[in-house]
Amino acid sequence: MEAVNIADIFISCKKEKHYSREVMLPQPALVRVLSGEIRIAYADRSKHFYAGDTMLIPRNQLGRLSKLPLNGQPCIAVSVLFRQETLQQYYTTHQIAPVQHHIPELVELQNHPLLDSLFDSLQPYFKLADALPADIARFKVEEAIRILRAIHPNVDNQLGYFEEPGKIDLVDFMEKNYMFNLPLEKFGYLTGRSLTTFKKDFEKSFNGPPGKWLTRKRLELAHYQIFEKKRKPSDVYFDVGFENLSHFSFAFKKQFGYNPTTAFE
Repeated sequence: MEAVNIADIFISCKKEKHYSREVMLPQPALVRVLSGEIRIAYADRSKHFYAGDTMLIPRNQLGRLSKLPLNGQPCIAVSVLFRQETLQQYYTTHQIAPVQHHIPELVELQNHPLLDSLFDSLQPYFKLADALPADIARFKVEEAIRILRAIHPNVDNQLGYFEEPGKIDLVDFMEKNYMFNLPLEKFGYLTGRSLTTFKKDFEKSFNGPPGKWLTRKRLELAHYQIFEKKRKPSDVYFDVGFENLSHFSFAFKKQFGYNPTTAFE
């Protein structure tokens, strides 16, 4: 992995065959793919992006981001991060009312000369030996905000909302998102609860602690993917919320009494 960081603007290059991680950004991010492929999987859908595609990833939307090489080229992307204090200052300075109701939603941006101009202007900065001066970085971030507001009528729904997640239906959220490998504190945050309240509400709703429930649900999903969809255990374990294959195989055998590789014997 190679990365050059310039304040809230950076370029990343992933040379691995397949790089994946859970994503729940604390701030929105504008991303332009230069080469390779980016996949973002949410609870109910997945999106694929290729060279020239641009997206605005919202904050506090739980998903899994994968970066893959394509056609012999690594996955290279340029990102602009919009910190909350930066956005709040912009909306206050320009007397723009913040959004009161918000649903995190990935925005797929159509090709536009203003976006091309922005990203074309950023690339030479990554050749600098020293970091980009902070005032120039701030200028480019503000330029990105102005461009997004000029080319997309509803972008304020993602940039102009500054509240923390409110309390939502715990059962519905967990049934949709159990396969994402997050600490319990993060599940609590996304459902509008402290860790203590999350555990209490979870036990009341599911008649047991979250750890055991999460393991069982993930293993059941893995069993379906391996034995019904004929996917290899090495291709499944991460997608269902396990960090490594050996831990997954041990938990799988403990749950079902046989190894996940049985499906291919």
